[in-house]
Amino acid sequence: MLNYSVTEKLSHTFELGPIRPPSEAYSLLIRATRNCPWNRCLFCPVYKGSKFELRPVEEIIKDIEAVEAISEGIKEITGRMNHSGKLREVAAMLSNQLQYGQCVHNVALWLGTGGKSAFLQDSNTLIMRTSELTQVITFLRKTFPNLNRVTTYGRSHTAARKSLAELKQLKDAGLDRIHIGLETGYDSLLAYMEKGCTAKNHIEGGKKVKDAGISLCEYVMPGLGGKKMSQEHARETAKVLNEIDPDYIRLRSLHVSPTMPLWARLQDGDFELQTEDEVVREIAIFIENLHVTSHLKSDHILNLLMDVKGKMPEDKGKCLNIINKYLSLPDEERLNFKVGRRTGLYNRLDDLSDSYKHDKIEQAIERLRAQGSDVEEAIVKLRNSFI
Repeated sequence: MLNYSVTEKLSHTFELGPIRPPSEAYSLLIRATRNCPWNRCLFCPVYKGSKFELRPVEEIIKDIEAVEAISEGIKEITGRMNHSGKLREVAAMLSNQLQYGQCVHNVALWLGTGGKSAFLQDSNTLIMRTSELTQVITFLRKTFPNLNRVTTYGRSHTAARKSLAELKQLKDAGLDRIHIGLETGYDSLLAYMEKGCTAKNHIEGGKKVKDAGISLCEYVMPGLGGKKMSQEHARETAKVLNEIDPDYIRLRSLHVSPTMPLWARLQDGDFELQTEDEVVREIAIFIENLHVTSHLKSDHILNLLMDVKGKMPEDKGKCLNIINKYLSLPDEERLNFKVGRRTGLYNRLDDLSDSYKHDKIEQAIERLRAQGSDVEEAIVKLRNSFI
């Protein structure tokens, strides 16, 4: 039985936005803005139909104070139950009780994994007035002095419009990293997808973030060019990133669902999806043309080859070798791997050598064929479940 003081602390709530980068899975989430100020990208299902809002600084500060109260309550429970160092277990316990929800769970998960990072939601916190965003970051850092990383999403267009002095002010306040959805560096594709920026915007915004001393993570979307613009997408995106040379490049493969505006263009034949093997070949072209000192990451669940990653340029050959190894496999082996990845049995290409897993997947493929099902269509359905 929890005493009144602890119950009161755990009753605090704060706003949580819908998404965060995969690399911020264990970060404290603080919602600084609501939804997306652009919200027109054809490939994005998030925020559609929702109005963008700048939250008052006073509201955000109250949310940070609510997090502080919840964290104190969780730490008190952990100490009393002799669960020191096992805050994840406390989080699971509290989440299973109806009176506690996602706020308590997020704080407990954050504490249980060290309590060292925080992510400012939603899609483009950088659009806030610099003075107000500085105030939020400063208060967050003051409230939780053990934070060693504060990050946020931003648009290239917004970063380009900020002065270098403003970005340096955010850096000095304690903003460590900005995640930017570059998606593509090909102007024709940026226009087609209604991204609201150009390759020039990408380069200017990215360079300015780097010049301010803020770590930069750029997201690239393999497959976004479809069959028509795949080659240009790969080469022009590499060209833009070569100009920026971000700290991180993260691959996040395209998948189209009915919740995206791009779905309508897919249905009327204006946009044609590539096969997974074609996307892998596109990634090879992208990497071949990449001349950066960035860390390449493949940490999104939609990516087929998760082990295509490493420090550039040192690991460029290794990444291309993995791709070539996959593409040189017999058709049935590539199919086995695709089904294994999409069912979660495989994480790396070398998992194909696990005879137990390989046989289980082979049996699943045989059952699908015996039922008259198209295996490739089954893979698409599995991908749908990830979104």
